[in-house]
Amino acid sequence: MCYPRGEFKVGGQDVLLGHIAGDVPVWIGAAQFEYWRHTQVTIDAAPGRGAGMSLETPEGIRFVTLSRVFTDPEAQALAAAGEPARGQS
Repeated sequence: MCYPRGEFKVGGQDVLLGHIAGDVPVWIGAAQFEYWRHTQVTIDAAPGRGAGMSLETPEGIRFVTLSRVFTDPEAQALAAAGEPARGQS
């Protein structure tokens, strides 16, 4: 789901995946992060109809998520960087 900035309450069980366009944070639930932590996630936008009540739905675009497993060197670099940021409890 995509929400306008400030309308999604980030909690202690949310993990920061990264940022889109330099300053738009992307959060994921901690349990889902544990499942996906070994993958690189790429979020793109494409023409089409989105599903649900997400912000992009009335704009005529949809989000497309692609993933791939990190290489061993990438996984080692991420492990060395430490745990990602989490929201406030």
